Amino acid sequence: MPLISDLLFEARAVAQNLAEYASGPHIRLGVTGLSRAGKTVFITALVEHLTKAARPSLRGRRNPLPVFRVLADGRLLGGALEPQPDDAVPRFAYEDHVAALTGPNGRVEDRHWPQSTRRISELRLRLDFEQKSGMRPGRHSLAIDIVDYPGEWLLDLPLLSKSFAQWSRETFIASAGAARAPLAAQWRGYTVNTDPRAKANEDDARRAAELFTNYLRACRADDYSFSSLPPGRFLMPGDLEGSPALTFVPLAVEEGEIYAPDSLAAMMERRFEAYKAHVVKPFFRDHFARLDRQIVLVDALAALNAGPAAMRDLETAITDVLTAFRAGRGGLLSTLFRPKIDKILFAATKADHLHHTSHDRLEAILRHLTARAIARVETVGAEVDVIALAAVRATREAKVNGHGEPALDAVIGTPLDQERIGDEVFDGKTEAAIFPGELPSDPKRVFAGGPLAVLANQIDYRFVRFRPPIPARGEDGAPFPPPHIRLDRALQFLLGDKLT
Repeated sequence: MPLISDLLFEARAVAQNLAEYASGPHIRLGVTGLSRAGKTVFITALVEHLTKAARPSLRGRRNPLPVFRVLADGRLLGGALEPQPDDAVPRFAYEDHVAALTGPNGRVEDRHWPQSTRRISELRLRLDFEQKSGMRPGRHSLAIDIVDYPGEWLLDLPLLSKSFAQWSRETFIASAGAARAPLAAQWRGYTVNTDPRAKANEDDARRAAELFTNYLRACRADDYSFSSLPPGRFLMPGDLEGSPALTFVPLAVEEGEIYAPDSLAAMMERRFEAYKAHVVKPFFRDHFARLDRQIVLVDALAALNAGPAAMRDLETAITDVLTAFRAGRGGLLSTLFRPKIDKILFAATKADHLHHTSHDRLEAILRHLTARAIARVETVGAEVDVIALAAVRATREAKVNGHGEPALDAVIGTPLDQERIGDEVFDGKTEAAIFPGELPSDPKRVFAGGPLAVLANQIDYRFVRFRPPIPARGEDGAPFPPPHIRLDRALQFLLGDKLT
């Protein structure tokens, strides 16, 4: 039977949905992805293009979003930011992120990627467009509420249906795998000597939580790039950093067994249930359950670098993420009373790190990763697509001649400071031609064998991370929207049907 708090939430949500519906066409777009997938960059680039695409200063230039039909047809009249509707949610720091990408105070030599998403934030963008068909041709507006949140939080939603014993068992099984066991050794060693029936002690709880959190952080490091690492707030605590709410760990407990109220097991179970009730459930109700569209950004290249274990773990994480979506075919009643996510886009980011000849293969790898998740979502009527993109393109392509060898497909950009290829370490200022090689034509190959590496001049290397591109500027000195790969295709899928 629903709790009174749940019923009150549903009533408030319906009232809010009715108010938004009465104010005009409106859509809530969720943007998520696991750590370093490029959520902040994606939103910043999206807003840059949609607020500047119709400006007179861009007229006469080649259309940067040719697949985005409302712009290609000349029907986009303008876009502007508006005050966000949720006063209790932090605003997405769009202006700060633009400054980071283009160089603070106009100093392009200081340009850098903006800080990663660490908490939920929101931004409202209104697009004005000309509608030439339908019942009401003429000028119309669409309000787009963009909701940015860490993908790690999304991985917590499946916990709502799990008991403490079940979560503990699954966590121990995952940590015992060949790839994770060395990373979990210190935490598991501490746990082996911990009696769940012992009297609860706060110092012991804090020490165990510290070791468990260190294990999760080690799993997320570049060399391993594991993705399925709940509880998500242990890695992305947001405003809960240092809170007792994050002081619990899995224990070797049995399902259904009763432990003394003052035991360690009882304390950990209480905190686990409190985490679900006071952290996970409010996030689902207040933010996630109200979304209409969703894009999930995936850093498949990081998992490819780390090898098959990371790829399998990423597949598990994506499947778990989809189980949390309230997906289905949208309509007026669902919009008002129980919003459903009717379009979901999976996007493999950092496509600019590869030559375009491998983009289709990157897309095929992501499609293989998401196959189980997509099959589930499509059965309830949601539309799903998969693409490879770069919201901000940091490289350009070229043919580079080797030493007496045929010309190779390369990408040219400025590697980040301290990036390395073999023994060569970059300074963050000098451009370099990188030979990324070709991804396997059969996506199943990435789940077998060792880490992917390519041989160039007898040096094995991994995918290189680049600095943002130097922005192109107009005659007025203002930067143009950044170059991209398939951002227009993403916009058309997510928003195009609302702008006809």
